[in-house]
Amino acid sequence: MATLLFRLDNVPEEEADEVRRLLEQHGFDTFESRAGFWGLGVAAIWLRDKGDYEAAREALDTYQQGLAERVREERDALAERGEAPTLRRRLRHHPVRVLLVVLALSGVLTLTLLPFLGLIN
Repeated sequence: MATLLFRLDNVPEEEADEVRRLLEQHGFDTFESRAGFWGLGVAAIWLRDKGDYEAAREALDTYQQGLAERVREERDALAERGEAPTLRRRLRHHPVRVLLVVLALSGVLTLTLLPFLGLIN
């Protein structure tokens, strides 16, 4: 029976390709399912042999720890160079976009709270 190994929801294609290569290099028999047009299915990588689950999970966990470390190092390097994304930097580079987001959030908040403000009186 197939066992769910790795969900592909909101996973960048580059990372999904790395996971596919990793599983292929270790010789795991896998297949993929897609979420489908309406998104009702499960987009995931499945392991065909349940007996390989522990070894596959260990390989995947090792990969994900390495990925987390690599991303942390990249983020720290950006912060050291002063290039890390911050609210101030976004406001400076995209003032119209930030203003539109703030206006949209204000509108949603107003529409959400308006019925409750009417109950105060």
